[in-house]
Amino acid sequence: MSEGAAPGLRIALADDQALVRAGLRALLEQQGIEIAFEAEDGESLLAQLARMPVDVILSDIRMPGIDGVDALAALRARGDATPVLLLTTFDEADLLLRARDAGAQGFLLKDAAPEDLREAIERLAAGGSLLQPVSTDPVRARYRYHDERAPVDTFNAREVAILRLLAGGYSNREIARSLFLAEGTVKNYVSTILDKLGTRDRTRAVLKAITLRVI
Repeated sequence: MSEGAAPGLRIALADDQALVRAGLRALLEQQGIEIAFEAEDGESLLAQLARMPVDVILSDIRMPGIDGVDALAALRARGDATPVLLLTTFDEADLLLRARDAGAQGFLLKDAAPEDLREAIERLAAGGSLLQPVSTDPVRARYRYHDERAPVDTFNAREVAILRLLAGGYSNREIARSLFLAEGTVKNYVSTILDKLGTRDRTRAVLKAITLRVI
């Protein structure tokens, strides 16, 4: 990753707290990311996006009226595929899963380091995705999976390593390169991991693995 942000990267910033927006704006502008506009709620975000397209949308998941998830769903319904990075505290599992189902490309904890935020925005702008809890302790403390029984099988070191990379939003191809495996082998590992956790997708698998202290 380069020291500065990708040239010409423009984002929309949505948060109902003016001080939070001001802090994020200052932080991101210091790193060379342009804030095209700010929005205090989902309604304002949707209206401004119709007039002013951006590369990435950075939005709080919780806002009064139309929140981050509802705004995301409305965007996708009107055919807008702009990548959305939601800032969250991971304190409500159903909200996160609903956001993922609505088409969110990434989640990041609000206490993430500045470089993590910049890299997350750049990753989404390049077509990637991200689910990066940063610290698993807040996730375990706040997140309660609907079925907290331990997985029926234990996880070996390779499966744990792959789960950690899945949590970073890496694709099977990227995981294969990182671990010096064939992409087909990684795909098989991922299928096994989903089966062990009793989940049907990668995001749910990561969230449950964190809750059950697998990673």
